[in-house]
Amino acid sequence: MARAVHQLSGRQKAAILLITLGPEVSAQVFKHLRDDEIEQLTLEIANVRKVDSEEKNAILTEFHQICVAQEFLTQGGIAYAKEILEKALGPAKAVEILNRLTATLQVRPFDFARKAEPMQILNFIQNENTQTIALVLSYLRPDQASAVLSSLPPEKQADVARRIALMDSTSPEVIAQIERVLEQKLSTTVTQDYTSAGGIEAIVQILNGVDRSTERTILDSLEIQDPELAEEIKKRMFVFEDIVTLDNRSIQRIIREVDNQDLQLALKVASEEVREAIFRNMSKRMAETFREEMEYMGPVRLRDVEEAQTRIVATIRRLEEAGEIIIARGGGDDIIV
Repeated sequence: MARAVHQLSGRQKAAILLITLGPEVSAQVFKHLRDDEIEQLTLEIANVRKVDSEEKNAILTEFHQICVAQEFLTQGGIAYAKEILEKALGPAKAVEILNRLTATLQVRPFDFARKAEPMQILNFIQNENTQTIALVLSYLRPDQASAVLSSLPPEKQADVARRIALMDSTSPEVIAQIERVLEQKLSTTVTQDYTSAGGIEAIVQILNGVDRSTERTILDSLEIQDPELAEEIKKRMFVFEDIVTLDNRSIQRIIREVDNQDLQLALKVASEEVREAIFRNMSKRMAETFREEMEYMGPVRLRDVEEAQTRIVATIRRLEEAGEIIIARGGGDDIIV
């Protein structure tokens, strides 16, 4: 006797779907899964003795509906998906699919905000309390959150950063209430699971994208408010002065990649230790040329220096993401030469 599909767990449905799709397609799906997920699904597939045709068709239909709903979500957010699904399948089925979709595919709150310009978001939230601002920023893309954080008044920046770093989980009721303020038409059929956001890693990603002045203002203020938190954040960040911690090969790669004028500006106010790390990785002639050009440069604006350092750090982070250099993180990575 066939089991009712609604009685099956998500893992059982996934196993039957993969069996139905066949080994070639399933192998491609496995390439996108974690090792533990592959192990769990493999065990589940091994436990399936027979797939009833009715059961198979029901699961394929459900999978198709979820794929279509996901496409609607991508096109226009939850409210748009809800409207289209209600017209196609009726209100009850639309709610069922959206609830299953948000739980299965982990549709994050504030999806509509991640499609907006940072300044639009700023206009929505700049007058809210710092906890609300922190919650919204923790769900945005790091580049969006960085732009918004940089545009907040300096007296708010550090408090918002601290709240993001210390954030753990927020109840769905609070999230839904804030979402309704930002988008009146947002569906209330989001998953009822508690959603984790924020944390040290979130604020590090955000601070990595702000300008140098904002970064310094926030970290200086955090050192007064919460020295341990500030130290933990700084351990995970890379700033221009951290060039001295890189190996010679990485520094040479950076010198080749960055603009010479940016490097000269950045070194203008750098410590002797940083200058030495750069110059010893240049040819003797290039180092002499750099020193001469820096002398001829005369007085420079601090803002120009900070912008040059920010561009260099962005290049360093890009090289690290591409695997071309290695940055040893505080308290963490072992480097094998």
